[in-house]
Amino acid sequence: MIGLHPPTEPYDSGLLDVTDGNSLYWETVGTPAGLPVVHLHGGPGSGCTPGARRFFDPQVFRAVLFDQRGCGRSRPRADDPSTDLTTNTTGHLIADIERLREHLGIDRWVVVGLSWGVTLGLAYAQAHPDRVLAMALGAVTAGTRREVEWITRDMRRVFPREWERFIEPVAENEREGNIAAAYALLLADADPQVREQAARRWCEWEDVHVSLMPGWTPRASFQDASFRMTFARMVTHYWGNDCFLVDGRLHDRMDRLADVPGVLVHGRYDVSGPLDTAWDLHRRWDGSTLVVVDDAGHGGGSFSGRFADEIGAVAELAVRRR
Repeated sequence: MIGLHPPTEPYDSGLLDVTDGNSLYWETVGTPAGLPVVHLHGGPGSGCTPGARRFFDPQVFRAVLFDQRGCGRSRPRADDPSTDLTTNTTGHLIADIERLREHLGIDRWVVVGLSWGVTLGLAYAQAHPDRVLAMALGAVTAGTRREVEWITRDMRRVFPREWERFIEPVAENEREGNIAAAYALLLADADPQVREQAARRWCEWEDVHVSLMPGWTPRASFQDASFRMTFARMVTHYWGNDCFLVDGRLHDRMDRLADVPGVLVHGRYDVSGPLDTAWDLHRRWDGSTLVVVDDAGHGGGSFSGRFADEIGAVAELAVRRR
């Protein structure tokens, strides 16, 4: 196992104007002559990080990382309550990825996604299979209503005390409905104290439901008020709207990826996203391999190193299809 590669700095970066007044921050690492790959970060709303660059062998890849609209160094950010999120949907993000590919003069590329980035990556690949050489997807999600219900409601069976604190800000007459949508309304409240309490409680719960993964520590970025608000607002916006996908559509259209090789990497102890999501996608995707990391949850353990290795393995398959 090679694992993560040494830290590296971008050799190019910029801001790309897309639509609706949004500008995307992007950067490229590795070698300009390398195999093109795009990294899709999680969240929604986490943004890309310097650590994500280490997934890519700089001698092999031309790796493109970017902050999805509304977060990170892209503008405007969702932590500003005046930022309109109606033009921030999965369809908009798919169009952004295509605009970035064209801007960088890339014909086809490998798609890499983590967590929410898996859902986005699958939606993009199904819309543009001719632009995808191969895929490497880790901490697998599919944006289904069942997954959102599991995290926001059914996980009470695992963390009952913490869930009661999580649900406390939601009005009692809204607790049987869409909890993510109820939180999205709190995060849009005119009172900044209501917004801040909602952001804190949402991010506390995020930390709770990933806490079973080996080596877990609280997420330091949640201590930053701007990141906390951006993350909470983006996640609840997407989850409250079924990730702007017809429920189950990604599963039903996996045949569109029949000619695209891919690997699904998932932690055995991922209680946030149980393994059956990855298993069901794998069963519907003829060209896929499922790798279960036995010492990992939604990350942790040897997950990152193993994921980097699988990206390298997928690169070999992608080169054959160029």
